[in-house]
Amino acid sequence: MAVTGFRRRVVALTVLIATAVVAILVVVSHVLLSRVTDADAHDLARTRAEAVAANVTAKGGRVVLTENGNEALDEVAWVYADGRLIDGNVPASVVGRVEELADAARSQTATVGGSLLYARQIPVDGHHVMVIVRVDLTPYETSEQRSLTLSLILGGLAILLAGGVAHLVVHRALRVVHEMAALADDWGHHEPGRRFDLGVPRDEFGELGQTLDRLLERVDNALADERRLTDEIAHELRTPLSVLRGEAQLAQLSGELVVPEVVLSEVDRLDAAITTILRAARSRTNEGTRCDLGSAARQAIGSRPVEVVFPAKIEVAVAPDVAVSLLSPLLDNGLRHAKTRVWITARNQGEAIVLDVLDDGPGFDPDEVDRVFEAGVTGGDGYGLGLPVARRIAASAGVEVRAIADDGGHVEVTLPGVRAIT
Repeated sequence: MAVTGFRRRVVALTVLIATAVVAILVVVSHVLLSRVTDADAHDLARTRAEAVAANVTAKGGRVVLTENGNEALDEVAWVYADGRLIDGNVPASVVGRVEELADAARSQTATVGGSLLYARQIPVDGHHVMVIVRVDLTPYETSEQRSLTLSLILGGLAILLAGGVAHLVVHRALRVVHEMAALADDWGHHEPGRRFDLGVPRDEFGELGQTLDRLLERVDNALADERRLTDEIAHELRTPLSVLRGEAQLAQLSGELVVPEVVLSEVDRLDAAITTILRAARSRTNEGTRCDLGSAARQAIGSRPVEVVFPAKIEVAVAPDVAVSLLSPLLDNGLRHAKTRVWITARNQGEAIVLDVLDDGPGFDPDEVDRVFEAGVTGGDGYGLGLPVARRIAASAGVEVRAIADDGGHVEVTLPGVRAIT
């Protein structure tokens, strides 16, 4: 969710920036185009006014045009002399504004409706002569509107393209980060000795790889310290237990002291738990290790009343002693809570083999399926160490163990497979 939210924020920011840039470009281009078309319209008006002014002259004290007959210009060019129209036909829609311009004392422009009016004063001795021309602004406005529409369409496409490219780039970048994080997490659990070893960082991904390598180094050191501490504690516990057991057996044999069987039973039970913890501390995931799951299951079962309901030949990529140490506490837990029956099944799940340890006991509470793997949590008369030790062994061997809330007891063990069940 956090990754998706980050991707959305980056894409949203890219779209926002692209929208702002496109809006600025559209406004600037529209303003520049408006100025260009306005200048073109004024140039056309001046050109027309100069063409008409070239034909204005004075004869016999009167202002006349030397050439006339262009009926097209009569609708867009008019000549006023001393406030009187002497050439052209002024449309009724602009006649008032044209007459105001004709009486003006200097050249000027005005806009009426969709037309540009340009009045130019002609120097004629003794007369006030104004040439007024009209330029239709409709083509220019249409051109501006079309340009604005095209700019908006292209701008919208540019925004969509920027958002799409940002999404693709961020997705690819985050995919690399996600893959590196997933590998580091997997190595931290199963192969803490592995490293990215990308060399001198050349970019952010190189720096990330270097950071993850340092993190994996710390994890590896922490695991080594934990295994060493567990190994030392197990050794320290086994010594007094061995002495205690020997003394109890000696006293029982000599008849000097009546030693209850429960004492020896509990000593054996503690010794088995410590042996399992010691194996967990020393277990490693070695490439090429494999074992026959059926053989490991039978060795773990021993004389226990447990059924094996799967084919005899199933190979998994786990060392035999690790498989036995993993299954033993699970079987003890099942036998402790079962009413009449404990059995083991196996099935394929992709390239993995899933082993199910089942019993007809009360099963796990759905709210407690994770807590049962915490040390000291027990639903019976045990020490609450069986399932936590099983998970510790599983984690050290790259195996997943989880409790399932079914009608009866159900613990699911996912092991890396070598040969599928047939």
